[in-house]
Amino acid sequence: MVNIKRYRRSAATLALLLAAFYGAIRSAGAQNGSVTGAERSLPSDLSVAVVQQTIKNHPTPASLGPWGYTRGLTLYAIEKVYQRTRDPQYLHYIQAWADAHVNAQGEIDHPIDALDDIQPGMLMLSLYRDTHEPRYKLAAERLRKRFDSYPRTRDGGLWHGAVTDHTDQLWLDGTYMSLPFLVQYGELFGGRNAACDEAAKQLLIYASHLNDPRTGLLFHAYDESGTQPWAQPGTHHSSFFWGRSMGWYGMALIEVLDVMPRNNPYRPKLIALVNQFVEAFDRFQDPQTGLWYNVVDKRDQPGNWLESSASSMYIYVISRAVQRGYVPGTYEAVACKGYRGMLTQLIAHADHDVSVTNICAGTVVGDLSYYLARPRNTDDLHGIGAFLLMNEQMRNASCVRRMRAH
Repeated sequence: MVNIKRYRRSAATLALLLAAFYGAIRSAGAQNGSVTGAERSLPSDLSVAVVQQTIKNHPTPASLGPWGYTRGLTLYAIEKVYQRTRDPQYLHYIQAWADAHVNAQGEIDHPIDALDDIQPGMLMLSLYRDTHEPRYKLAAERLRKRFDSYPRTRDGGLWHGAVTDHTDQLWLDGTYMSLPFLVQYGELFGGRNAACDEAAKQLLIYASHLNDPRTGLLFHAYDESGTQPWAQPGTHHSSFFWGRSMGWYGMALIEVLDVMPRNNPYRPKLIALVNQFVEAFDRFQDPQTGLWYNVVDKRDQPGNWLESSASSMYIYVISRAVQRGYVPGTYEAVACKGYRGMLTQLIAHADHDVSVTNICAGTVVGDLSYYLARPRNTDDLHGIGAFLLMNEQMRNASCVRRMRAH
């Protein structure tokens, strides 16, 4: 249930802040919240500014890095910016990386041994839509076939790793690494209904092991064997609610639903999970900043910190859920408050490019001290793609339009 009184108070406060906000918003510090360098107004097109900074940081395919999910997500998000701006340098940048790792026969220069390795397949699909270059379709076909032999838990959940690391385990991260690609492949090349059924089953299997009804949040990982030091007796799930892992799962929910036919019998169950997540994100949003903590439910824990990649993902999920009618429109205020908070995590440079700060480094499953001690990076690719997807989604939100108007 939405707390109407709290919503009215927050909406009134937000309206006052927005009236003078967008033109005057200043860059904030990377690590400690203080202003970094001379204060400068943020440019009006934040997506373009972040893309330009990313290209500056990684000007060549080699500097961007090998086949992997962080590169795949970042370039997939840049492709969304390309779709809006039609700036040819963005498409050339994306293709240069893809062509460095996929040859003319669609062979990928990296083994597909984990769900993480499937995620760049989303980029293969978007590039094929843009260019109709056969190599991207061939590469996507290879990745789709990997599902046919990929190992699973006894109840059918896709292992996070297929060969040596993370076998017998389900990580929330893996849902986004694999399922949006699966359903988008089905939509583009046929078999959409079967792909959506499989994706829905995976999301529900993961939730069956990781859902926490008390908080509405999901634990980071599950170990079917129960042998991992983090696996709790009986349940075999981990003990903490790590921010980005739930962001991955939430985005997977949203992007599967975007492709799923309206008459699919699994659809109501997935929408119920979206509602659960959005309600939980509202409950655990930091009231002062609008952001979310790296360990989401431990706001008062010494050493915990506000994290940008998860915050971007939650804003994206909430805004898209409102837009699609999955949740009440009152939750738009939660997304808008989060968006305003994310703007304080940006650094505007003299050349009008923009950096994103306070991004959690790559993270596996661990104890509380491990999560709290993760490095806080600037322009880490774990967060750039999330920010761009969020910003492209929020460009048309009513609160952001009001910001631009002022």
